[in-house]
Amino acid sequence: MAPRLGGRRAWGVWALSVAFVIYYFSFQTGYAIVNSRIQKELGLTIAQIAAGAAVYTWVFAVFQFLSGPLLDRIGVRRVLLPAILLVTIGIFVFAAATDFTMLIAAQCCVAIGACAGFVGAGCVGGKWFGMARFSFMFGLVQFCTALFSAFNQNVLNWALSAMDWRSAFYLAGGLGIVLLILALLYLRDPEPTVGRVDDGLHSFALAVFRSLKTVAAIPHIWLASAFGALCFGTMLALGVIWAPKLLMARGLEENLANTASSFLWIGLAAGCFVLPWASDRLRSRKVPVLSGIALQAVSLILLFYYPTQSASLDMILCLLFGFGNAAHMLAFSTAADIVEPGLIGTSAAFVNGAMFVLGGIMISRPGVLVGIGLNAGKAPATLELAQFAGRPLIIGIFVALAIALLIRETYPKRGPGQSRGVIA
Repeated sequence: MAPRLGGRRAWGVWALSVAFVIYYFSFQTGYAIVNSRIQKELGLTIAQIAAGAAVYTWVFAVFQFLSGPLLDRIGVRRVLLPAILLVTIGIFVFAAATDFTMLIAAQCCVAIGACAGFVGAGCVGGKWFGMARFSFMFGLVQFCTALFSAFNQNVLNWALSAMDWRSAFYLAGGLGIVLLILALLYLRDPEPTVGRVDDGLHSFALAVFRSLKTVAAIPHIWLASAFGALCFGTMLALGVIWAPKLLMARGLEENLANTASSFLWIGLAAGCFVLPWASDRLRSRKVPVLSGIALQAVSLILLFYYPTQSASLDMILCLLFGFGNAAHMLAFSTAADIVEPGLIGTSAAFVNGAMFVLGGIMISRPGVLVGIGLNAGKAPATLELAQFAGRPLIIGIFVALAIALLIRETYPKRGPGQSRGVIA
């Protein structure tokens, strides 16, 4: 007898998949808190610290394109179990890092495992709750991830007052072992998947790449990926490295800047709960996307150029930016609207891969401009230098807004997940 969709077991499997996303994403956002300590202890430059985050992003992106077809072909359990193991190993290597090479190796290991997490959780929502709830359940994944990322940053700040960063990440590795055991016991697919690896590796690989080719041939997927990538790339750049540094340049001390930057994730959590719901209520993808990107543009300009008034104002601006940034989740929704249900995972992986390819560029680019600014005589840690380094982020948001203005409405006439038709 097949398990009931949306029942207690469905929520249990969904919770495990989301816990994995929270686990590896907390590692990534935690890097924003500890990177200055790592830089000092290992004797690294700020460019190497930024490169560490960017390498993670690029490795994640490359393997991301394969994760969706694998999830479609062999199912969630057979993909996520080795993924959890890889992330856990990577975190232990990170905690033991003694030089830049080990730091990069740890980032690569975590990235390869993490590439299946977010899309895997999205697939769990579609498979265990039905495709009509795909958009809302996917938004709920990001809601939980962003909320716990904000919480994690504050917990890590507290933990670092009681222990060194290595001990904190060894403890995080232990939590990964617990998560792996729970996944072994309870993580399942609602029904057997069609694809089989033992049908022949060659034929299996061909089927995976055919799925990618089918999705990549749809122009709308590229447009959705573009605006989603520009939005999320900016969020990733701010949330992982640059927001605390910008806020310190605006006059906040380090702990307060770290706390204020966590409001980016709190805002994103709230937006990921509201915008997918609003999209379904309005029966529109385009209206919430445009509204969210416009809110990001205004709040980002104020963060970079409006004179500092108080820490409270900076927190509000971070909150508003994060809320508007939830528009990137509708890139997954609009992509899923126009593909067959069997390609949902592939379309999500394609969009997510594009987000992290561009995210890697947007993380590293301000670091390059910091070096250029210092060579041009700009003083370190000044607002002028932060404004100079932040230009790619501001430009990216306005390009995303232009793409969103041009993109077609795709909300299905019969409800989300029920039609491939595109509304012109």
